[in-house]
Amino acid sequence: MLPAVLNFEFPRLGLNAVLDILAVALVIYQLLQIVRGTRAAHILTGIVAVVIIYQIAVQLGLETLRSMLSSLAPYTAIALIVLFQQEIRRALGRLGRKRLLGGYHAPESTDELLLAIASLSRDKIGGLIVLERDAGLRTFVESGVRLDAHVSRDLLLSIFMPGTALHDGAVIIQKDRVAAAACFLPLSVRPEVSSRLGTRHRAGLGITEESDALALIVSEETGGISIASGGEMESGVTIERAEQRIRRHFGFKNILQVGSFGTGQAEISSGKRVPHVIEPGRATREAEKVRR
Repeated sequence: MLPAVLNFEFPRLGLNAVLDILAVALVIYQLLQIVRGTRAAHILTGIVAVVIIYQIAVQLGLETLRSMLSSLAPYTAIALIVLFQQEIRRALGRLGRKRLLGGYHAPESTDELLLAIASLSRDKIGGLIVLERDAGLRTFVESGVRLDAHVSRDLLLSIFMPGTALHDGAVIIQKDRVAAAACFLPLSVRPEVSSRLGTRHRAGLGITEESDALALIVSEETGGISIASGGEMESGVTIERAEQRIRRHFGFKNILQVGSFGTGQAEISSGKRVPHVIEPGRATREAEKVRR
């Protein structure tokens, strides 16, 4: 007769079990992505350390330590909500912004926006421009000066001109309209970026951590261009790269497949051709003229 250990049979993995395992793995992966690089990661590490200490106390019979840690258990849920409120809000916001159908269109004012960025970079004038996508930025718009003006290069350059009343703060663009200027944005408090980034870059990074907006930042010291989205920042960006990032962020490649790059025509996946309101590459060519 075989020992009991040898008689053990592994449970059969059915389709439901495989889907269950994949779902749990996906949830854990998303949670790790949310807390990665934030203060929550250090808090989560501390919680794991407390759990390990509790298990050690149980195994070694340290009743005083075990009872002290167990007395904290009823308040754990409330403490987690308080500590992770920012991450929970961000996760729920991302979940609510998911679109199964449709997509986003690149702003019609992309060329004017890129020309303004090129001029600010050339003259080393600091600037912060936020492009709203799906998550509303009304709270931040109300913190600044309402404009509701058409996006143009001259307007953006006038706003960020040093010494003007609207120079400090961010410009928020909603649906090809300059909604407001001199807006206050939340600063990123991630420990790995707080020490090496200035206030303008931390604000641009912070707004992308709170929403699905795209932030364009021009350094006042070096004139370098940076782009922030999804809580990540790319520095040393060229005008060509900025144009690609804007179109990609607004799902341009997912909605339209560019047919003739210089003719101003775009082709939908269904095969129908529609006029394309933005002439691809125009801002790049104009930026080259500015540099010359």
